Amino acid sequence: MLAIGVITYRMTNTLSDYVLGGRKLNSWVAALSAQASDMSGWLLLGLPGAAYASGMGMWSIWIAVGLAAGTMINWQYVAKRLRRYTEIAGDSITLSEYFENRFRDKSHLLRVISAVFILLFFLFYTASGLVAGGVLFQATFGVDYHTALIVGAIVIISYTFLGGFLAVSWTDFVQGILMFLALIIAPIVAINQLGGIDAVFSNIAAKNPDLLDIAMNVSFKDGIWTSEGALAVVGIISAMAWGLGYFGQPHILARFMAIRSAKEIPKARLISMIWVVITLYGAIMVGFVGIALFDTPLENTETVFIQLVQVVFNPWVAGFLLAAVLAAIMSTIDSQLLVASSALTEDFYRTFLRKEASQTELVWIGRGAVLLIAFISLMLAWNEKNTVLGLVSYAWAGFGAAFGPAILFSLFWKRMTRNGALAGMLVGGLTVIFWEKTGYAIYEIVPGFMFASIAIILVSRMDSEPSREIQEEFDQASKPLANE
Repeated sequence: MLAIGVITYRMTNTLSDYVLGGRKLNSWVAALSAQASDMSGWLLLGLPGAAYASGMGMWSIWIAVGLAAGTMINWQYVAKRLRRYTEIAGDSITLSEYFENRFRDKSHLLRVISAVFILLFFLFYTASGLVAGGVLFQATFGVDYHTALIVGAIVIISYTFLGGFLAVSWTDFVQGILMFLALIIAPIVAINQLGGIDAVFSNIAAKNPDLLDIAMNVSFKDGIWTSEGALAVVGIISAMAWGLGYFGQPHILARFMAIRSAKEIPKARLISMIWVVITLYGAIMVGFVGIALFDTPLENTETVFIQLVQVVFNPWVAGFLLAAVLAAIMSTIDSQLLVASSALTEDFYRTFLRKEASQTELVWIGRGAVLLIAFISLMLAWNEKNTVLGLVSYAWAGFGAAFGPAILFSLFWKRMTRNGALAGMLVGGLTVIFWEKTGYAIYEIVPGFMFASIAIILVSRMDSEPSREIQEEFDQASKPLANE
């Protein structure tokens, strides 16, 4: 990974290169980079841990269905339109710049508000990856949690600092392949060792038959699986609602913006869907098999992949499979650091402090921003009681509600206005931040997404129609570009 960082360092000369790779990604790199940066350490820690703790209930089957559907819809409808629109709207290289150019916002309010939300939620998202790294080193080598945090952070920061977007995308490509192989090999070999799939499910049923029922809610506490009755509709909706988050994730949308042409997108979509479906259900099977494999229940359910690999495989093979966990962590943190860095550099530094800054200066400011954001995230991750899934779910909801409706309406509704976009972002983001205080059990992305959409429609309808220039640009974005 560090070697890729050094190589791409020589290919990074402008801010566009550092932030968006000069829009040169092919379909394979764009697809695997988008999905590897999307899934993060929670795919090999959080999701298997949830499947281990609850069986086929809320956090496994239903969340996987929602994520697979969200991935498909995002690639099918958002990717091509966003790729075209960001090039047409002033060749925008960040999401914040796109919103400003799309609505001709001379006040810079849209840019600032979106950049603030990006920085806020990415601090928590990046912290989740650092927590995952701490869990990995602690469970594998017995290394002190805080030492593991620092070591992991240094490696990831190094190649992101050097090579920017190209380094991140190519390392994600390699890491995505490693994650894919690990989540195929680990459950298949473990199932075979246990005597086949029937033996696995018989063993699980002996511990609690409700673990095999997708409609039942099972809790895990003090080494005991306890049935909590049928899953509530609210629980199923909350799990599937994770799919809504895709439309607003800046690090995923950046891959759509960076692909070299919209005509590459159908191929990238197919690659992405194959990768997502296989890895999601591979991760779930790791959790299921863990229930059957371990006679003594795990203290930390999120270590099930790590423990399973070390029990089932030869240490040489286990080492490569455990590297997939680190790959998953790295592939997401680097993307998040880069998007947050671009928000500080492009949306604050160049816009308000140094409008005439040279490209070299901006690249180095971007690198400095990577260090600053990584340090703050490290402080957030310092508490050992943080869980990977908990931090990810908060950040995922934040981005999904703040940006998801704004992106969808800006791409597909000509009547949307600048004030509508601003209202949608503020309502969506603030709903996620304060929803927990209401006491309602539903995942905060659901009310956040809904309220943001309503705000966009109502405020846009109250405004006068967008200018003819904006409407003509909207029509242009729906047609193929010259390079297609």
